[in-house]
Amino acid sequence: MSDAPVLHDKRGHAFWITINRPDKRNALNASVIAGIVEGFRRAHEDNDVRVIVLTGAGVKAFCAGADLQPGAGFAFDLSQPNLAYADMLRTAQNATKPTIARINGVCMAGGIGLLCMTDMAVAADNVVFGLPEVKVGVFPMQVLSLLQAIAPPRLVREWCFTGEPFTASEAKDAGLLNHVVPAAELDGKVEWLIGRLTDKSPTAIRRGKYAMRAMASMSFDQGIAYTESQIALLAMTQDAKEGLAAFAEKRKPVWTGK
Repeated sequence: MSDAPVLHDKRGHAFWITINRPDKRNALNASVIAGIVEGFRRAHEDNDVRVIVLTGAGVKAFCAGADLQPGAGFAFDLSQPNLAYADMLRTAQNATKPTIARINGVCMAGGIGLLCMTDMAVAADNVVFGLPEVKVGVFPMQVLSLLQAIAPPRLVREWCFTGEPFTASEAKDAGLLNHVVPAAELDGKVEWLIGRLTDKSPTAIRRGKYAMRAMASMSFDQGIAYTESQIALLAMTQDAKEGLAAFAEKRKPVWTGK
């Protein structure tokens, strides 16, 4: 296996981004963040890619958060208005291809942010989650920008204020995960989910995800007006015409992604 901090691997219509620091519990540093962002860029430049999978190398950790070694994960250039981790979250939020987190091991601190920045997540049932930042005198500031929109407020406060770990079952109940399976079944479930995405219209998913993002801050009246125009535009695409024709002809559609 390559010693690059992040691996990029295209498997069929899926683009895999793997944090490759298993000896450091796949902790985040500048190189890892840059590698994840580059993976999103490459996936979006390839029209054959229909889904992005984010995971960690090995079996012990998905991502244990920032690298706490001096000058690694907590090295900030305060002359810059943007932080690399925040820009990574922005990149993921603006992605128009669906994303899956494959949670293969410990998911802590900044790793929770990686989990939250994806559209869907599958975890092994033995995974431990947590936001332990307060134990080292900091707080999951940037993670909150996504976490508070997913999990119940009282749970978020408990996790952030106490720093105590929680289970995969608790994470699923809180809305952080779509599926929890035995570790031996993790890859099978991820491939199942990939299959459910890659046989659908990439145009519909791409435009639909874009609309979801746009509507997040809209009122109902704004959102319904926006979607009136969006459904009309979507109906004019090649994929929409092909889908309706295939339905009428009782055959499987052939998606072009256009």
